Amino acid sequence: MTEHSTRERAGEETLDDDHRRLDPRVGEGLLDRDMGPSSAMAHLYRGEIHRMKLWRERLDRTTNWAVLLIAAVLTWAFSSEANPHYVILVGHAAVVMFLFIEARRYRAYDVWRSRVRTLQEHVWAVGLDPSQDLEDDGWRERLAEDYRRPRLKISTEEAIAHRLRRVYFPIFTVLNGAWLLRVTAFAGTDWPASAAVGTIPGTAVTAIVAVLYVGALVICCRPRTWHTRGELLDEDLRQNGE
Repeated sequence: MTEHSTRERAGEETLDDDHRRLDPRVGEGLLDRDMGPSSAMAHLYRGEIHRMKLWRERLDRTTNWAVLLIAAVLTWAFSSEANPHYVILVGHAAVVMFLFIEARRYRAYDVWRSRVRTLQEHVWAVGLDPSQDLEDDGWRERLAEDYRRPRLKISTEEAIAHRLRRVYFPIFTVLNGAWLLRVTAFAGTDWPASAAVGTIPGTAVTAIVAVLYVGALVICCRPRTWHTRGELLDEDLRQNGE
């Protein structure tokens, strides 16, 4: 074998090794003209953004249903003194149902959002500023595993807590305030008798409402380690932009 052939063979082996080796800085040069927006990575990112947007719209749709429901319930409850107050409590139950539906949707939404954030952090951020080092060299393996075997990344309790903090706890506050106003200022009898529902005394009904409200407060406000990939959960980010 000639010396030229030996060098050529060694060069091919080195090239094969380079192809087999995973480059953690895959985003470097991604936005150059030669790569352009037609690359496979750009199409992958566009698809994940689209799926995240669809699930975001599903979350908003559930919230809209809940708001429309409580508007109808409160309008009817205060339209006449003869209308029973417990229709507001029925509205509570319906809003709880929407909360669980939205929590389930939020868990699915978090799957797509976590992928988008991974690509933004380790591909696009590096492409825009290659001088910055990657914080996690194993992101490719984790993302590949997530594509092979997708799984929900947050628990149902965390999803419920997140939606309570952002949307549903204020809704429950409005409903409870309206119910309290209905059984005190707009009732024909004195409270707590005015809060009675059938054979259940008003004191018991009031205690149940109070316990459920405090329970919702504990779920949404207790200290926890958030596993969702929401970048806006970072406390430092919300300090008036400083």
